[in-house]
Amino acid sequence: MVEPLAGVLGAFAVVLAEPLLPYALGFAAGAMVYVVLDDIIPEAQSCGNGKLASWSSVLGFVVMMSLDVGLG
Repeated sequence: MVEPLAGVLGAFAVVLAEPLLPYALGFAAGAMVYVVLDDIIPEAQSCGNGKLASWSSVLGFVVMMSLDVGLG
C-alpha cells in the first residue's frame, strides 16, 4: 500500500516542481561547464596549450548557443 501513495506524492511533487525545471537544468548545465573548464584550462596551461584551450572553449560555447537559437 506504500507504493501507490508514494507514486501519488511523487506525481504531485513533479507537478509542483515543473515550473522550476528550466531554471534548475540551466543551473546544472552552467555548473557542469564551470567544472569542466575549471579542470581543463589549468591542465592545458601546464602543458603550454592554455590559449588554445580557452579559445576552443569560447568557440564551442558560441557554436552551442548559435545552434540552440537557430534550431529553437
